[in-house]
Amino acid sequence: MLSVFGVKAHRALSCLLAMAFSVAPAFAGEARIAVAANFKSTLDELEAAFEAQSGHDVIVTSGSTGKLYAQIVNGAPFDVFLAADQARPMRLEAEGAAVVGSRFTYAVGRLALWDPDGVAVGPERLSRGDDRRLAMANPDLAPYGAAARQVIAALNLSDATRDKLVFGENIGQTFAFIRTRNAELGFVALSQVLAAPAARRGAYWAPPQDMYDPIRQDAVLLARGAENDAARAFVAFLNSDDAASVIERHGYGTE
Repeated sequence: MLSVFGVKAHRALSCLLAMAFSVAPAFAGEARIAVAANFKSTLDELEAAFEAQSGHDVIVTSGSTGKLYAQIVNGAPFDVFLAADQARPMRLEAEGAAVVGSRFTYAVGRLALWDPDGVAVGPERLSRGDDRRLAMANPDLAPYGAAARQVIAALNLSDATRDKLVFGENIGQTFAFIRTRNAELGFVALSQVLAAPAARRGAYWAPPQDMYDPIRQDAVLLARGAENDAARAFVAFLNSDDAASVIERHGYGTE
């Protein structure tokens, strides 16, 4: 982990790089971004700001971190990968599919147990077992699913909830399960809940962060994007103070 001085110096350097791309280039480029589903709504705002500032275009594909990683390994034409964990970007660096030294934590995610109808949620409700279905992302594919499984285990409710669980392929699909009432409640990203208008957020409980491993989400410049000016400019922008303010407003921590 970077020291405080290292974080500040890294952020300052990134700001200088972002400023270098703040004027629209003579030849606008295009960057293809693979992003974890939980960060898609935040990236929509970042994308608009980046395109306005740089003149470059961004094409975004979202999905589960596990599925996106598999697509990258199998040659999918992405330039930058915004994962929902650290493991896959690290693996891509080790496998030569990403630019070594370009990886950094762009967001630290938080989990929420959510009921869109506004019925009170928390450990007590899970303990009662009144709900027929409890949704969570597939813990083998999505870091938010792994975090949800840790919370359930910390509450000693693994056995009590096992037959109620329904799994989304990613956190976006999980959110849709609950929003459409195919599950009464479930574990989603806090950022997804906060993205809704206040009157439509329902009820949610954010488990203490000591109940699950920090969801550090790393970005990495992929080998395909190493010489792509638009991709390199986007990475610099993502690591800037302007981007950090957007990310924090959407319910994430930043490092």
